[in-house]
Amino acid sequence: MGGSQFASHEQPAREPLDAFARVLLLVGPVLLLLRHRNPRVAVFGASAAALLYIGAGYAYGPIFASVAIACFAAITSGHRRAAWLAIGLLWAGHLLIGHWLYRRLPPGGDDSAPWGQELGVTAWVLAIVAASELARVRREQLVRERAERRQAERRRTDEERLRIARELHDVLAHSISVINVQAGVGLALLDQDPEQARTALTTIKRASKEALGEVRQVLDTLRTPGDAPRSPAPGLDRLAELTEQASHAGLTVEVAVEGVRTPLPAGADLAAFRIVQEALTNVVRHSGSRTAHVLLRYDPGQLEIRVDDDGPATTGGESGGGNGLVGMRERAAALGGTVEAGPRGDGGFRVLARIPIASADTVAPDPQKETP
Repeated sequence: MGGSQFASHEQPAREPLDAFARVLLLVGPVLLLLRHRNPRVAVFGASAAALLYIGAGYAYGPIFASVAIACFAAITSGHRRAAWLAIGLLWAGHLLIGHWLYRRLPPGGDDSAPWGQELGVTAWVLAIVAASELARVRREQLVRERAERRQAERRRTDEERLRIARELHDVLAHSISVINVQAGVGLALLDQDPEQARTALTTIKRASKEALGEVRQVLDTLRTPGDAPRSPAPGLDRLAELTEQASHAGLTVEVAVEGVRTPLPAGADLAAFRIVQEALTNVVRHSGSRTAHVLLRYDPGQLEIRVDDDGPATTGGESGGGNGLVGMRERAAALGGTVEAGPRGDGGFRVLARIPIASADTVAPDPQKETP
């Protein structure tokens, strides 16, 4: 209000401010209170008040600030058409008043507005619209970036949940399978061969201890995310331990290595170990065969894992749709690899995994790791 009063003194040829002028000056700021809930009403109302103010012959002044703020709010909130239409009508009305209707409107004796002034008004209008559009684009970009970050966070959470589920499944399925087999042996031989029953109980104790240690490691990552694990993740260097555990469950594992052994990245090494572990667990649980054949073939840029058993499948045998095979496929797919599993023509079962590996310096084969 004070700014408009000052503008009136600076423009004595215009009409002095009266009660109607003061009402129009208050309309714009009051309508700005609605710019977030109803920006169209705010921008059209502020533009109409400014147009009436100009048509009544009052001095140019801060009344246009309300129009600029309302236009900015409407455009940035997505009501572009309303903002463009309102400010366009105001601009067109100003042209009509300044060049055609000025003879019939106050103040008396007013002349036509100079066209140079119209260029300034046009530049003012374009500047408001351009600034509003830039702010709208920036706001939409920020909203999109926030949505992408939330989506990426949800994706990371889902991937971590699946990773933990796979780890727990692989650890528990393998260990419980060994415990189950040894518990059956122990019960069967408890009276006939106590020494053999003692060996079975020792195996159960060792398998349960290892399972508890690995489960504790997985749970520690949940309690303290981002911290380094207390013990390294298992890899193919522990294949001998895996075959020994399988032997305690009554399964003989024959391991063969083809090609030049290549150091594997940590993720690929863990995935290879878990795939072999799950495949051997399935043999123990679902196959009548007591022998499994594991082949590790190191090709340039790829590790091929093949686990075969001679069958036949027992009741409840794996058909390719169990959680274990799903976990294998997820592990391989996360690294860009594949897993194929299914019965062989001779009645056995085969798991074939291909895992891409980055090129690395090759190392000589270690015979102790190639034979169980």
